[in-house]
This record gives sequence, structure tokens and C-alpha cells, in this order.
Amino acid sequence: MYDEASQTPLMPGQLLARGVSRHLRSHDFVSVEELVPTSGLRVDVMALGPKGEIWIIECKSSRADFQSDHKWDGYLPWCDRFFWAVDTDFPTELLPDDTGLIIADGYDAEIIRMSPETKLAPARRKVMIQKFARHAAVRAQAARDPGLALPGAMRG
Repeated sequence: MYDEASQTPLMPGQLLARGVSRHLRSHDFVSVEELVPTSGLRVDVMALGPKGEIWIIECKSSRADFQSDHKWDGYLPWCDRFFWAVDTDFPTELLPDDTGLIIADGYDAEIIRMSPETKLAPARRKVMIQKFARHAAVRAQAARDPGLALPGAMRG
């Protein structure tokens, strides 16, 4: 599969992110990929729900990919719910039971286990919604005008 805009092949994690994002739309969530909630962290998918809910989804394409990720618990303070997204071949017994689980491919996904909810504080929610909005706007502007160089484009 290819990224339609750049015509470059999608990596396995990008395929999972695409399927997750497509599925979340059926739950009235919108999403962005590769958002930086704070310095040193970059989430694979951040989703924003119709009532301001913030979900983070980490896409893992293999056992090695999961085992090399030592930062995932740093994402928990930045969302209301945290999920792993993996494909059908992933050994799901490796994933912590107290996190959400999504099975995905490049076309769709299914929430297998809902993540427990830990509500964000109002001030942090406001910051994250602003980061989400800026990130989405920068991506939309870059898609409309790929030659435009934006200062601090993805720091949003």
C-alpha cells in the first residue's frame, strides 16, 4: 500500500494507524498521527472524541517493536484512554491487561478491549486540544501547499 500524497510505500505501523483512524471515525472520533504531547514523546495516533475525549493509540507491528518501546507509559498522563493497535499475528499476551487493545490492518480495525478511563485535568485537556488543533491545521496546510515552509511547523 502507498501513501496517496507522496506515492511512497506505507510502513507496517503506518498501515495500522490508517486502519485505526478509519475505524475511529465510525465512533465519531477524529485523529492525527505523530503528535508530540511533550518533549521526548511522539504518539502514533491521537484521537479526539465528540465530547473532547482524548485517546492515544500506539501502533506496534511486531514483538521487537513492542519490546523496544520503553516510553509508552509516559503517554498515559496525556490522554483519557490508552490503546495498543496491533495486527492479527501480534502476540497480544505481551500487552498489559490494564490497557486498551485494537486489532487493525490498513483498512479498518476493531476495539477488542476498552481501555480504562483516567480523565485528564481540565487544564491539560485544554492544552492537548490546542496541540491537536494546531497539529491538524499544520498538516492540512502542508497538504494544500506542500512547498510552503512553516516555522516550527510540527511543534504545534
